[in-house]
Amino acid sequence: MHPWGKWGRSFIGYGTAAAGAALADAGIDWPDVRSVVGAGTLRCGYPGHVAGAAFAQALGWQGARVTSVYAACASGAQAIDTARAQILAGIAEVVLVVGADSAPKGFFAPAGGDRPDDPDWLRFRLLGATNPAYFALYARRRMALHGDTTDDFARVKVKNAAAGALNPYARYRTAVSAGQVAASPVVADPLRLLDVCATSDGGAALVLSSMEYARRHGAGDPVRIRAVSTVTPVYPASGPGLPDIATDSAVAVDPPAPGFRESIARAAYEEAALGPEDLSLAEVYDLSTAMELQWYEDLGLCRPGEGAGLLRAGATALGGRIPVNTSGGLASFGEAVPAQAIAQVCELTWQLRGTAGARQVPGARAGMTANQGLFGHGSAVVAVR
Repeated sequence: MHPWGKWGRSFIGYGTAAAGAALADAGIDWPDVRSVVGAGTLRCGYPGHVAGAAFAQALGWQGARVTSVYAACASGAQAIDTARAQILAGIAEVVLVVGADSAPKGFFAPAGGDRPDDPDWLRFRLLGATNPAYFALYARRRMALHGDTTDDFARVKVKNAAAGALNPYARYRTAVSAGQVAASPVVADPLRLLDVCATSDGGAALVLSSMEYARRHGAGDPVRIRAVSTVTPVYPASGPGLPDIATDSAVAVDPPAPGFRESIARAAYEEAALGPEDLSLAEVYDLSTAMELQWYEDLGLCRPGEGAGLLRAGATALGGRIPVNTSGGLASFGEAVPAQAIAQVCELTWQLRGTAGARQVPGARAGMTANQGLFGHGSAVVAVR
C-alpha cells in the first residue's frame, strides 16, 4: 500500500508505489507479470479511465495484457475478480492488481454539466442529497427501526480509531473518545464530522497467481482467495440505495429475501463453502458509523437489529469474538475509491499471514471484505489461510 492522506500528487504515483511494494513482497520482478488489472478513477482526467495501461506505462512497458475496471467503490473487488478469472482461465499465471486515487477536497460531488438521465446528478440537483445526507437518512432509519443511538455510532468511531492508530498506512492515527465524537460539528443530523469518512489519496496493490506459480516461487502456504461476490440487486428493491432516490414498487411483487446487501455476503459464503461462524475477522465499508452496524447484520455476524448490541459487547473490537475493521476502516483511512476494496484484502492478507503487528487477530484463518459501489455493484471477497 501507499499510505493514505492528502498528498496532492498524481494517483499514478501512489499506485506504482503500492505495485512496487507488492512485487517486492511477492519476490518477483515486474517483467514476470503477464497481466495488469487497474481499478479506475473518473476524477483524475483521461489516464484514470485507462488505469491498467497508466500503471503499466509508469512501471515500464513490458508487453503485459492490461484491463481497466470501474465500478465506483467496488472497483477494487471487480479488479480482483477479473484477475482471478484470468488466472482460472489459464490466460495468465500471475496478475498485478492496482488501485489508487487523488481525491478532491471535501465531499464527493457530481461532474459538471446537466445530465437529467443520471440518478447521481438528480439526487444532488433535485434533492441536494450529498453523500452525508444519505448516510444520515440511513442512520435515522436504524434509530427508528432498531433503537440505535448516537452513542452507538460514536462507539464505532472509537473502536476503529483505536485500530487505525496502530496502522502505519492509515491517514488518521490518533485514538478518539466518545466525547470528541459528540463535540465534533454536525454534518447531517444525527451524524457528526467524526461519524463520516473523509476523502483521501492513497493506493493499494496485490499480486495474484495460480497456486502452482506461488509454490514454484517459494510460497508453500499462501493466502488464498476463496470467493469473490459481485452480485447486483433483485427487483423490487425495497430500500433506496445511493444514488437512487426512490424504491421499486412492491405492490405486485414481494421484495426479495435476502435483501441486496445480505445477498452480497450470501453469494460469497456459498462460493467459499464457509459461513459467518467460520470468519476470524471482517473488513467492511464504513462510509459512516451507522453503516458499519448494518454490515454486521448483513454479513450474518448477528441477527437483524442486533448490530449495536454486538458492538456494545466488544465482539467487533480488537480482542473480540469477531473483530471488524482491524485496519481502522474508512474511519481511519478515508475514501480513495479505486483502492479501498483492494486495501481491505491487503489487511486480510496481513492478518492471515500473522504479520499485522499490534492489530493482529490471533490465529486468523478466514476473513471477509464487504463493500458496495454505486448502481448496484456488490462487492465481497473471502480470503483463507
